[in-house]
Amino acid sequence: MSTTYVFVPGSNSNSFSYAPLLRELALLGRRALAVDLPGHGYAATVPLAYHSQDAAALATAPTGLAGASHEDAVAHVVDVVRRAAEHGPVVLAGHSRGGFTVTSVANRVPELLSRVVYVSAWCCVDLSPAGYMAQPEYASSALHDTAGVLAADPVALGALRMNWRTSDPALLAALTTALDAGGTESEVLISLGLLEPDEGLDVGADRVEAATWGRVPHTYVRLARDRSLPPELQDRFIREADALTPDNPFDVRTLDSSHVGFLVRPEEAARLFAALD
Repeated sequence: MSTTYVFVPGSNSNSFSYAPLLRELALLGRRALAVDLPGHGYAATVPLAYHSQDAAALATAPTGLAGASHEDAVAHVVDVVRRAAEHGPVVLAGHSRGGFTVTSVANRVPELLSRVVYVSAWCCVDLSPAGYMAQPEYASSALHDTAGVLAADPVALGALRMNWRTSDPALLAALTTALDAGGTESEVLISLGLLEPDEGLDVGADRVEAATWGRVPHTYVRLARDRSLPPELQDRFIREADALTPDNPFDVRTLDSSHVGFLVRPEEAARLFAALD
């Protein structure tokens, strides 16, 4: 029975950005899909003010992600994994923020997974997300320079709202550095155009559990040129997880990629994934 690869997107993202990678995997004879978490994809909130760039209206327009639950996202992915597992082994992969969901799913239903993969993704072991953000390994993140993308008060809105369609040159330069410093201007603008303005606040509190997550084979794909989730933090996740489950350490791979470069230029990433089953 064929392996199915299930991809969980990162923050403000959706299945649409995975189309090039899914295409390359299909051409290599692999079954793969990308999920849209609740409130994302065609269920996303995209206020008219986002298109018109009415900053005042964008700051107050309601969002469908107000109070969105991490557990709802986990339940959604568990359901997808359960359905896919009826047809063979399942490899569950998450990018960036998607790692939170991958960890929770592997903690809940390890028996449904043949492998989990973190692509420069959050993999909390010893600390909370806020704890890791306060560590030296996160200090060099270029995301520190992108605060201007925030378009509303998260507390008042009940969610994160970003204006990815900004025309501010300094902010665009900072976003380019954080997301895809090696990409062309058109590639960066298209990547930003695929992002959704809204994201939920809740990432859950789960950390990897040795008794459940720890029995699933796991791979960490380091993105060597990632300026959003620095390689130093990626390596810390790997070290801590390996200390927790020394008999089942991470299978570590490295791509010479920026944070989203592997999605924009996916051939090498597709070959890496195709070699995992």
